[in-house]
Amino acid sequence: MKIAIAGKKAATENYVRYVASAGMEPSVTLNPGELTGCDALILPGGGDITPAFFGERNRASHNIDTELDVLQFQALDLFLRSRKPILGICKGMQLINVGLGGTVIQDLPTAGLHKYNDGDQYHATVIEKNSWLYSLYGDKATVNSAHHQSIGKPGRGLQVIQYCPEDLCPEAFAHESLPILGVQWHPERLDPGTTTLSGEAVLCFFASLTGRQCQRET
Repeated sequence: MKIAIAGKKAATENYVRYVASAGMEPSVTLNPGELTGCDALILPGGGDITPAFFGERNRASHNIDTELDVLQFQALDLFLRSRKPILGICKGMQLINVGLGGTVIQDLPTAGLHKYNDGDQYHATVIEKNSWLYSLYGDKATVNSAHHQSIGKPGRGLQVIQYCPEDLCPEAFAHESLPILGVQWHPERLDPGTTTLSGEAVLCFFASLTGRQCQRET
């Protein structure tokens, strides 16, 4: 099973290791011809999305790469049209939201709870029952954050299924009918000394949406 990672090779090494550790073939590419040969798509974390894509001026966004945004939106559109599974992580979750007509909060009033500060921030979250995350972790989970933005208005068909109880920041969503998942946190680099969560569980659930199973390293 080949998983496309829509990003730049120098910035996606964690994602390559993450996918390979579950016995899947990672393909870091932004080339439409290479994307079409993949079974599923991961939209990785990174800088902020160019605000013009969600109809706003830049008020607090930084580390913007508009060219990369365009290519990632093209990858998203390609997989939406083919109805193949998509997983958005951090920026990738926000990109899915914008691609489906949603918005982004450019700087959370409570960004101190979430932004990178000499490492990921870890905090509690609450998970909605009858969701894909609930089936993996139950109703509570300690996750890692490295962001100062979040989704605002959810995009078409997206349902928030996890949030931070301190400020109600959305931490994950799922599409009501398409195989689309998003997490605001980073399952590819969870610290086992800080949380009991397995990031591999997210990847294996995502793989199952293709009708296949991941193969754990022994």
